[in-house]
Amino acid sequence: MTHKTHPDHTDLQRRGVLQAAGAAIGGGIAASALPSAFAAQGAQTSGVAGKPLGSIGGRLRGVQHFGLTVQNMDRAFAFYTEVLGGTEVMRDGDFHGERIHNTLLTDQVIESNVRRVNPVTMGIPDLRSGAQRLDVRFIQFDNVVIELLQYRDSQQPAGSGAAFAEPLDHMSPAFPRMMHICFHIRDDVDFNQFIADLEAESARRGMIHVRANRVLTVTSEAERRAAPLDANSNGITEGKSNGWRLIYCKGSEGEQLEFVQALGPVKHVFDTALEERRRLVSGA
Repeated sequence: MTHKTHPDHTDLQRRGVLQAAGAAIGGGIAASALPSAFAAQGAQTSGVAGKPLGSIGGRLRGVQHFGLTVQNMDRAFAFYTEVLGGTEVMRDGDFHGERIHNTLLTDQVIESNVRRVNPVTMGIPDLRSGAQRLDVRFIQFDNVVIELLQYRDSQQPAGSGAAFAEPLDHMSPAFPRMMHICFHIRDDVDFNQFIADLEAESARRGMIHVRANRVLTVTSEAERRAAPLDANSNGITEGKSNGWRLIYCKGSEGEQLEFVQALGPVKHVFDTALEERRRLVSGA
């Protein structure tokens, strides 16, 4: 693909050197990378209840990263590094050309042809001609990488330039295809105070989208802010999720986030599942 890189940037072809760490997604609990023997071509390993993982699953090492397209790269980068504490792996940018355009956008171009509409009206950038460019930054957390992506017009500056497409207005988690990133809070952390501190630090930085839900019924932003501290998280004390504590929150770009703790019985459930997974893939 054709692209121009900044002198201090690393080419994206080096993605393979990033840590490939699996994750137990529901609780954000780290899993070790799968051994190479399990990832061999055509590996057949028995899964839960004797179901084979097959050659597809046997070739995976886990979740390498989640990708998030952002409106303002600098703002999002500050949120995920300076607020949430991730560390930069690398950044690259100015990606354009036919190969990268086809790699990322073929299905959307075909869909625009089927609908007989201008691709721009569907938010499809023209990386092929270079009219638009793509910039990326990778951020490492303990058990997974997050990739921030920004599509921009070629004349826009990298990082702080305007995004090519407008952000989605409707972010309800009930929409099919809607995704969220879940962060796992340490066992010894006061969950409610964590949310209060997260909102305060984000507000101090002008990140107005960072707002967590409350467990009480509120109908205005003023009521949400006035809710008591103990309304910042939902602790579940019965059923299979006993010990689970969670809240949904928006990130700096308005993206859907979740914060959780997994304590007590539910912690045991996830820990046991992780150990069973490790035994399964090791063949022990």
